[in-house]
Amino acid sequence: MSEHTPGSLIDRVPVVPVVVLHDVAQAVPVAEALVEGGVPVIELTLRTPEALSCIEEIATQVPEILLGAGTIVTPAQAKDAVSAGAQFLVSPGTTDDLAAAMQETGLPHLPGAATVSEVIRLLELGYRELKFFPAEASGGSAFLKAAGAPLPRARFCPTGGITPDSAPSYLSLANVGCVGGSWLTPTDAIAEGDWARISRLAAESTYLAA
Repeated sequence: MSEHTPGSLIDRVPVVPVVVLHDVAQAVPVAEALVEGGVPVIELTLRTPEALSCIEEIATQVPEILLGAGTIVTPAQAKDAVSAGAQFLVSPGTTDDLAAAMQETGLPHLPGAATVSEVIRLLELGYRELKFFPAEASGGSAFLKAAGAPLPRARFCPTGGITPDSAPSYLSLANVGCVGGSWLTPTDAIAEGDWARISRLAAESTYLAA
């Protein structure tokens, strides 16, 4: 998120659900289950053809959730996500063109970085809140702990390979505001319509930063 954009994306909940949906009919129940579990935030990734339609459904029917579009990798996707009703954007990595496109939307956004050089470049562009991806494959909490001293202005939402067991090691760091987790919405729970399980996992995630 840019220093010019008010508010914070990474201090709302300890775990931001990173969700992949293949069926529009599942969108509203998933969002409602997360809210019921005390996690009124969702990052719905643009990895499926149905993703934008899912965002439209949630934006219309579950206004109490903070609705984000993830896996933004092209300027066109940033524009499409805005049109669908997304309230924030997340990218796994960042180019100058992609950063400009996300800025042009006027929405809060988390640009992705995985190296010290990438973090420095985003700091130069005015960002202070970043996505660290793929977290586990890029050095995990040890990387972020080491990066904290030379890069104290940067704060992160690490995502990628994080589990309920590893999440606390990230959340204990001063430069981490939240983590992204796909475990809150398991594929089998979505397929089976087990919304109670998703609510339970969401509720459990709210205690991971304690």
